[in-house]
Amino acid sequence: MVMLDSQHHECFNFMFFFFLVVVVGSVNGVAVPDTGGLSREVFPKGFVFGVATSAYQVEGMAHKDGRGPSIWDVFIKKPGIVANNGTGDVSVDQYHRYKEDIDLMAKLNFDAYRFSISWSRIFPNGTGKVNWKGVAYYNRLIDYMLEKGITPYANLYHYDLPLALELKYNGLLSRNVVKDFADYADFCFKTFGDRVKNWMTFNEPRVVAALGYDNGFFAPGRCSKEYGNCTAGNSGTEPYIVAHNLILSHASAVQRYREKYQEKQKGRIGILLDFVWYEPLTRSKADNYAAQRARDFHIGWFIHPIVYGEYPRTLQNIVGNRLPKFTKEEVKIVKGSIDFVGINQYTTYYMYDPHQSKPKVPGYQMDWNAGFAYAKNGVPIGPRAYSYWLYNVPWGLYKSLIYIKEHYGNPTVILSENGMDDPGNVTFAKGLHDTTRINYYKGYLTQLKKAIDDGANVVGYHAWSLLDNFEWRLGYTSRFGIVYVDFKTLKRTPKMSAYWFKQLLTKKK
Repeated sequence: MVMLDSQHHECFNFMFFFFLVVVVGSVNGVAVPDTGGLSREVFPKGFVFGVATSAYQVEGMAHKDGRGPSIWDVFIKKPGIVANNGTGDVSVDQYHRYKEDIDLMAKLNFDAYRFSISWSRIFPNGTGKVNWKGVAYYNRLIDYMLEKGITPYANLYHYDLPLALELKYNGLLSRNVVKDFADYADFCFKTFGDRVKNWMTFNEPRVVAALGYDNGFFAPGRCSKEYGNCTAGNSGTEPYIVAHNLILSHASAVQRYREKYQEKQKGRIGILLDFVWYEPLTRSKADNYAAQRARDFHIGWFIHPIVYGEYPRTLQNIVGNRLPKFTKEEVKIVKGSIDFVGINQYTTYYMYDPHQSKPKVPGYQMDWNAGFAYAKNGVPIGPRAYSYWLYNVPWGLYKSLIYIKEHYGNPTVILSENGMDDPGNVTFAKGLHDTTRINYYKGYLTQLKKAIDDGANVVGYHAWSLLDNFEWRLGYTSRFGIVYVDFKTLKRTPKMSAYWFKQLLTKKK
């Protein structure tokens, strides 16, 4: 066998891909790895398959057509925050290329598109004056989706609080945000709800509270100095205050929808929660308790109040008087405030009891009193994607969905995000030949089907993401898309995983 140098190897790779496309052919002339027995037919009738993105990650036009700045527009300007100083100013320009992107979804046989609305594109100051150019954009987007047979799933908030509200009253730390968010949501229901029947209030509120206020890793970058590089904040109190205000904002928006719009518009509303599965490292009682604490502090922090009207006992006992309380009136609107819950599930970790003494300075992550492990007896929990946090562990998805079923009354669930990334500098040929991603999706969808077969009430699945895009602090150094984007020309090219989905989703005649 002749050893190839890297340049020739790359050329060989591309020629091999070209051979697959032109000669072997199975879907659109692309030879696609086997779906592993997965097809539409093995999922329940009416099961919805879609793709997901978020406004700041794909739209671009961050400072144009009347959009006001969000907290991320300011946060990314701090030196060293985003890899290679990437910004969302242009991103992948879906603002202008939405038709091309929706055409792609339709060609790949997807049913739905989960997108987010940029609050500051509708209300540049968070409240008050409406930016009608922004409204017109979302009208165009929604109308074109419907024209192409793609069902819109609209998410009202994906990390991007209007900067004006941060400056006015400290944003999510203030109870004022509850009414302002409900007013913004009300406007969206009134304006788009004749066509949008699937609403989500917040994407990953836990990430907003923890990464924004416990370690300062995300906007607005607040924390105690012991836990991150922040100029202001309190990791022991602020994450809990923010989470409380997010839950009340969610519940207030749901109350508006149910009282004013739901009966007439015939839609449904939920929230999107991230859920890493936490598996005990050993069979010891201590490690089992550590894993359960992690689950309570992660998913329980939000779903427990929404289902049961109070925070998990674990949080009440550990956080004590740092944890805000719901009034009786608030419990009435919070409890039961979902028609469905979205679960964003990517990965799984082992957890162990670190046997540590109480920290001098309290913090949300410290409150868990749990250690993270990514291997057991030297064996990694699964193959790692490009992102340091993302391991391919399909059985964790199964355990997550069964956990929700058994602990929270088997609510209607949409698996609202799931996927993996390659490095941003992957070559075009390698980027298109993404068999690792296909293996990831095959494993997770197999476990999703198993959870459904075992009674989990999951009604939909959204792959993250349609496009390579702006990946927050990783900028353009990470690619989650099933469609390759050349970040210089913004040309879209479906990857092998896109054709794999097309094959899986082809309706049998």
